Amino acid sequence: MSDAPAAPGPLAARSALRTPRAAALAGIVFSVLLITALTLLRASVPANPAVAGGWLSDSGKRAAVAVGLNLIPFAGIAFLWFIGVIRDRIGAHEDRFFATVFLGSGLLFVGMMFVAAAFAGGLIGGSSSSGSPGADTLALGRNVTSILLNVYSMRMAAVFTLTTVTIARRTEIVSRWLTGAGLATALVLLVGVAISPWVELLFPAWILAVSIEILASSPRVLAGPAESTGQSAAMPGG
Repeated sequence: MSDAPAAPGPLAARSALRTPRAAALAGIVFSVLLITALTLLRASVPANPAVAGGWLSDSGKRAAVAVGLNLIPFAGIAFLWFIGVIRDRIGAHEDRFFATVFLGSGLLFVGMMFVAAAFAGGLIGGSSSSGSPGADTLALGRNVTSILLNVYSMRMAAVFTLTTVTIARRTEIVSRWLTGAGLATALVLLVGVAISPWVELLFPAWILAVSIEILASSPRVLAGPAESTGQSAAMPGG
C-alpha cells in the first residue's frame, strides 16, 4: 500500500493559478485609480497654496476634486493586494529585514495618503456648509495636505520602491529594466518631488509596469510546479 501524499485537487490548482493574477490586476487597478485621482486634483486645484479659494465656487472643479478624493480609498485597498502579490512571489526567499521595511513603508504610504485625502475632504466639506473658508484657513489646509502627500507619503513610496528593487535584484522576480526604472523612480521621488507635482505619477506608473509584467509572466511561473505535479501523479506509487 502506497503512503504517497494525494495529488492536490482541482480546486487547489485553480486557486494557485488565479491568486497571483488577481493580485496583479489589483496593482493595475491601484495605478489607474491613483493616476486618475492625482490628475484630477492637480488639474482642478491651484498649485500655489496661497492662491485664494475661488476655485471652490466652481462646481466642475469641486466635482473633479470630490471624485479624485473618493478614488483614493479604493486605490489604497488595491495597493494592499499588490503588496500581497509581491510577498507571494518572494516566497521562501523573503528576508526579515527587507520584508519589514517593505511592508512598513507600504502601510505608511497608504496611511498618510488616506490622512491627506481625509484632511482635504474635510476642508472642502466645511467650505460647502459654511461658505468659502478664509484665506489663512485655506492656505493652512493646502499646506498640510501638500506636506503629507509630497514630503511624507511620496518619500515612503520611494522607500517602498527602493526596497522592492533591492528584493527584485536578489530574487529576480521582475525584469532587470524594471529594477533600473524603479531605482530611478525612487531617487526622483526622494529628491525631485519639489520640482513638479506631476513627478508623483512616476510611482503608480512604475507599479503599473510591474503589475503588467507579473500578470503576463504568472502562467509561465506557475506552469513548472503544475507540470511537476502532473508528472508526479502519473508515476506509479512506491
